Amino acid sequence: MDFSRASDSELITKYLSGSESALEFLIRKHQQRIYSYIIVRIQDEDLANDVFQDTFVKVINTLKRGKYNEEGKFLQWTMRIAHNLIIDHFRKAKRMPTMSPTDEFDIFNIIKDPSLNVEASIIKEQIEGDLYKLIEQLPEEQKEVLKLRHFSELSFKEIADQTDVSINTALGRMRYALINLRKLMEKNHVSLLQ
Repeated sequence: MDFSRASDSELITKYLSGSESALEFLIRKHQQRIYSYIIVRIQDEDLANDVFQDTFVKVINTLKRGKYNEEGKFLQWTMRIAHNLIIDHFRKAKRMPTMSPTDEFDIFNIIKDPSLNVEASIIKEQIEGDLYKLIEQLPEEQKEVLKLRHFSELSFKEIADQTDVSINTALGRMRYALINLRKLMEKNHVSLLQ
């Protein structure tokens, strides 16, 4: 059966009527964005996979109990579940995440150019490392919007919904995040040019 034209709420209705493949399609449709959102915050592939699985176990259980009422906002609702599970994880671990590049996940999706010589590769890694450190120095609200926008690729409307602020507030925070990041780059003599 072709689900590609079905809306999220139609897929949920089909799943609740007994179509497991409708749910599989729905999960596949959103898995990249949800997993990206989780890995950026957790930075541990195994743990991120666990949280991703837990997110969809919770989604399925909520759907089966008939408790889903976020009409037409399945992605935002699922992201909130993932967000709450991440917070639960860090509360249990009694630590908050820091952001740094890992071998498994490069936050800027920078394509490795095999033609770069060793020196250029080292310089590039240094620039990326410096940038990650500067992002961590931003005020929490600005850092959150910057990460959601550039690393999880959410729209400003989705960011506003997820952080419970207006779109204008989300835009303002992003603007200040970029201004402050630029100031930090100048102050710390960090250039994005190799």
